[in-house]
Amino acid sequence: MANITRWNPFRELEEMSSRLNRMLAWPRQSGTGEAMTTATWAPAADITETETEYVVKADLPAVKKEDVKVVLQNGVLSVSGERHSEKEEKGKRFHRVEREFGMFSRSFQLPDDVDEQKLAAEFKDGVLSIHLPKSDKPRPKAVSVKVT
Repeated sequence: MANITRWNPFRELEEMSSRLNRMLAWPRQSGTGEAMTTATWAPAADITETETEYVVKADLPAVKKEDVKVVLQNGVLSVSGERHSEKEEKGKRFHRVEREFGMFSRSFQLPDDVDEQKLAAEFKDGVLSIHLPKSDKPRPKAVSVKVT
């Protein structure tokens, strides 16, 4: 007995948008001497803030810690790496493959109050957590200016 799938015209638009986003997602660094690489997928990420730090958490299921690179340069935090596909096994047939494999890259502009010297990262259970402590330097105070 075959499964019946209801047609959803918006699903095709979402898939097309997703493919276009993957095609256009690459590290936007120029003049570094590195070849431009195209990202195949982009991991989901959350950014939270406390009084003392910012935390970036990125979901990287089935990615090895050795395949992840975290770089902080000119106030931009970049997370990149690769998720390798499963090897085909003889006698195994795939009926559906939805998980994406290949290179990934995400970049985040950091606030000015991040202490770039105290960056720390940990990788546990497929989640990369990057801790960005806030600087001890006092923040500039707001100044009211009277417009005449």
